[in-house]
Amino acid sequence: MSRIFSGIQPSGELHIGNYLGAVKNWAKLQYEHESIICIVDYHAITVPYDPAQLRARRAEMALSLLAAGIDPKAATLFVQSQVPEHTELAWILNTVTPLGELERQTQFKEKSQRQESINAGLLNYPVLQAADILLYRADLVPVGEDQVQHLELSRVVARRWNAQFAAEAEFFPEPRPVLTPIRRVMGLDGQAKMSKSLNNTVGLLESSDEMWAKLRPAVTDPKRIKRTDPGTPEVCNIYHLHKAFSPAATVENVAVQCSTAGWGCIDCKRVLFESMENELVPIRRRAEELRRDPGAVDAVLHAGAERCRALAADTMHGVRERMGFD
Repeated sequence: MSRIFSGIQPSGELHIGNYLGAVKNWAKLQYEHESIICIVDYHAITVPYDPAQLRARRAEMALSLLAAGIDPKAATLFVQSQVPEHTELAWILNTVTPLGELERQTQFKEKSQRQESINAGLLNYPVLQAADILLYRADLVPVGEDQVQHLELSRVVARRWNAQFAAEAEFFPEPRPVLTPIRRVMGLDGQAKMSKSLNNTVGLLESSDEMWAKLRPAVTDPKRIKRTDPGTPEVCNIYHLHKAFSPAATVENVAVQCSTAGWGCIDCKRVLFESMENELVPIRRRAEELRRDPGAVDAVLHAGAERCRALAADTMHGVRERMGFD
């Protein structure tokens, strides 16, 4: 069975962009492949942060992942900082990673332009990401389109390390991408990818009232000014959310009603709200059950870290041996 590695930053509660773009797919893949899912808290400290808030967000992310369908009987869920080999391997991989490759990373260029002081962690972020994957010698990594470049760097790093230290065999597999079915989820503003920093999200665990309060004013087809104006579903973000949440027959009906002005935008949003409720209410219920038993979440993370420490120790034994440290 192929091994999958997936990582997510502890930003707190999941939003529907995280869910549709990654977690829902992980929940499906966990029954098809050996799956390791990591809450990557070391990746979260390249920007200023509050330690107490980091702890709270880490716990909330674990709870949200379990509520959203990650099954600890099928997948291994753990926190990155509980396995120290991640940073050990990252340092080793820094020594075979070309500086030019890091400076060309799109996310580094974009984020560094928004910061007055650029720390080395921001530049080396993709090396730690490569270490996360290679530490477990994962074959496959589910990613969105915006992460393909980072994954390609992981392949380059694996290739360079193998060539230098493991020429007799491919010690580190070159991980292959598994693109998520829904590759880009736009925010409620219809202008950018759904992101908490842009305040254009719907939280996965928000109440029905909170969700409708955000959905009601969400941007639709900008050319549809009046109720009687026909719309163009393909340019409407609400229509694309229908494709993610609504049954195929409903999606087809939405397209017809929009393009013929049979519905107004608010009618379309009400139908979307019902579809979202059908999928999200059970997730909210599971989250409430987990909140009543926080020890269960801690137990899952503890067991996951224990298993991953054993896998990581085995990998690092091979690395040290081949590099002359053992």
